[in-house]
Formats: sequence, C-alpha cells, structure tokens
Amino acid sequence: MLYILALLIGVIAGLRAMTAPAAVAWGSYLGWLPVTGTWASFMGHWIAVGIFTILAIVELVADQLPSTPSRKVPPQFGTRIVVGAFCGAVIGETAGATIGGLVAGAIGAVIGTLGGAEARGRLAAAFGKDQPAAFIEDAVAIIGGLLIVAAVA
Repeated sequence: MLYILALLIGVIAGLRAMTAPAAVAWGSYLGWLPVTGTWASFMGHWIAVGIFTILAIVELVADQLPSTPSRKVPPQFGTRIVVGAFCGAVIGETAGATIGGLVAGAIGAVIGTLGGAEARGRLAAAFGKDQPAAFIEDAVAIIGGLLIVAAVA
C-alpha cells in the first residue's frame, strides 16, 4: 500500500511539480506523515510548508500562461522525476522504506508527466482551448495530493 501511495504522489508530481511537495509538507506539518526524527523532518517545519505552498501557487499561475514550456522537455521532465522521487522517498521514510518510495515516486512522476500531457491535450481539444483543461489538472493534483498524504496517516 505504501508503494502505491508513493507511486501516486509521483503521478501528482508529474502533473504539478510543486503541488506534490506542498502536499507532503502540509501532511508532515499536520502530523499525518510521521517524519519527526528522520532525514525528512524538515518537511514538517512551517518554513517548508510556506516555501512549497508559494511555489505550488506560482506554478499554478504560470501554467495558465501561453508561454509555459512543455512538461516533456528535458529540464521540466527531469525536475518532475526528481520531485516525484523525493516525495515518494518521504512517504517511504514513514515506514522505513525510503529507497522503495523513491523508486515508486520516480516511476509515478514519469507516468504522471507523460500521461498528464496526453490527457491535457485531449481535454484541451475537447474544450477547444487549454485553460479549462489546466483547471481540471490543477484540481486533480491538489485534491489528489492531499488525499494521498492523508491516506498515509
């Protein structure tokens, strides 16, 4: 079950790179993710919550701009894999399975990046424009991220 949750948080990172660490930081801060006393304990600090929340909001706003680069170009794709692996590792750390969580998170990020780009393209074609598809993707990422983190608790 833990690896499935790590995979899913990776998928969220593939959809929205900063929403996943914001959800993990909030989960750690609220005590849903027991990371106190581990290498990931900094995620439960209010500063981490603030930084990742601000970055997630900036990403949500920037994604609405027409000049946003594709998530499949190497820098964005690589960032999403690293973020997914990190978030998966934090979830894995809650059960002492850091490496397994890291791998599951990275795989999830690849799935989320490629699948999310495909789904968003189809949604944008169905709506005739990209903005409604972006809002749907935002909602899935935010709600999904919080539900995944809550499920670990």
